[in-house]
Amino acid sequence: MNEFKRHRRLRTSAAMRALVRETQLSTDDLIYPIFVIEGESIRREVPSMPGVYQVSLDNLSEEMDKLVELGIRSVLLFGIPKEKDEQGTQAYCETGIVQQALRKIKQEFPQLITIADTCLCEYTSHGHCGVIHDGDVDNDASLPLHVETAISQAKAGADIIAPSNMMDGFVAAIREGLDNAGFKHIPIMSYAVKYASAYYGPFRDAADSTPQFGDRKTYQMDPSNRMEAFREAASDMEEGADFLIVKPAMSYLDIMREVKDRFNAPLVAYNVSGEYSMVKAAAQNGWINERELVMEKLTSMKRAGADLIVTYFAKDVAKWLKEE
Repeated sequence: MNEFKRHRRLRTSAAMRALVRETQLSTDDLIYPIFVIEGESIRREVPSMPGVYQVSLDNLSEEMDKLVELGIRSVLLFGIPKEKDEQGTQAYCETGIVQQALRKIKQEFPQLITIADTCLCEYTSHGHCGVIHDGDVDNDASLPLHVETAISQAKAGADIIAPSNMMDGFVAAIREGLDNAGFKHIPIMSYAVKYASAYYGPFRDAADSTPQFGDRKTYQMDPSNRMEAFREAASDMEEGADFLIVKPAMSYLDIMREVKDRFNAPLVAYNVSGEYSMVKAAAQNGWINERELVMEKLTSMKRAGADLIVTYFAKDVAKWLKEE
């Protein structure tokens, strides 16, 4: 009786399953986000993100030591300034909190890859990602400030610039600005496909970046749209992007797969704060096996085409991979 296939032959043991495993998750795939806050002696847990902290510069080295010990090689930096204004001037100030953090990390941990999130929302008094004119974000007036921010971050030692503002033409403007400032060698990791998602809620607690009026739906993408994602990614590639980010990840694996198939560039999945917090809440209530669920979720992102994953689970995953 040979009229059916014996697929179970390749599942008979853990060793056999490992032998034929198609998708592998590695510590090298992980990018860990860090929230650096102005002040002293601060290591403050984000209430909606258990295990994630805002850290001041004097506690940053300790945090970095932990990452190095775990084998995590890449970090994504967000800044929380003491003072905010309409123009977000602390985003592009030479002594801004992210610029100080970049210098410190590159001096003490030169082997690590530092990625600077390039946006204004954490620095503006209104919480939006650009300059406000007549109650709306002025696209073209915002671009020079994003360029200035990117250049200041590159000067401070950023290995990669990651603009997340979703202004039209932001990659072209930043690429030109970096090139003219002598940073032709610095790549751009573009938040090319960034949806206006409800999954971002806890991040806004961590980064203190909640909009003070309205929302971001006029510049971030409608979650209902698929083809728009490819138009956005194509524009960013034409303008000089070196990496493409899809954000969020979990509800957009279909988009991720198609972006990977259509564009020849490293693809980054952003496993966002809401995805993290839901798992942590369920785990704290004993409803799920956190380790198994997280590993399955991140593996699904790799299977969908992600080359790299930005995730708040990076330290947990690195520990689990070491144990394996």
